[in-house]
Amino acid sequence: MALRPDEFYDHALAAADAEGRLPLARMTGWDISPFEPEGLRVAPLRPPVLPEPPRQGEDPADCDSCRRRDEGIWLDERWRLTRIEQVGVPLVLMLHPRDHHDLADLPDALAAELGVLTKHIAGHVQALPHIARAHVYRIGDGGAHLHVWFFARPAGQSQLYGSWMVVWDDLLPQYPAEVADADAATVARALAGSYGGRAT
Repeated sequence: MALRPDEFYDHALAAADAEGRLPLARMTGWDISPFEPEGLRVAPLRPPVLPEPPRQGEDPADCDSCRRRDEGIWLDERWRLTRIEQVGVPLVLMLHPRDHHDLADLPDALAAELGVLTKHIAGHVQALPHIARAHVYRIGDGGAHLHVWFFARPAGQSQLYGSWMVVWDDLLPQYPAEVADADAATVARALAGSYGGRAT
């Protein structure tokens, strides 16, 4: 059985210094880290807050994703694909079910579609010129409506490998919107051709 919230907090604090700061992660020493370890500090670990505050869209009546169910660069009867703007990497897309579901309550038929769609979207992102890889993330702490992220890693940028990519995206200057728009449209058209649905 998993540790209770208070047990987890106490367990973590046992490794912290007098200020409640944990040691730097091993990842900060990796050559792909966006930060130099010298002078870097870990924020003090805050105690647990229970019950946790609700995520955006816990109630479908207040869900932004549900309100935007007909918006996107690509749509079919059950899914929509959107482009996230003002990012630092070449392209960030997000896949949402059009109806209100989170990952744990996604019906099996939609879960199967999610797997196939993920494969198609990632393949089309990686087929873009100068893109080496499509990173796929599902986190789910910010919003209750399922949303899956697709990040395009630029070719040759080995510092953007792995889990640091989302941090690098936040640090990089904004990527040219007109280039991202064109690439997003290319992915949407390719997805309509390989999977179905329609590019908008």
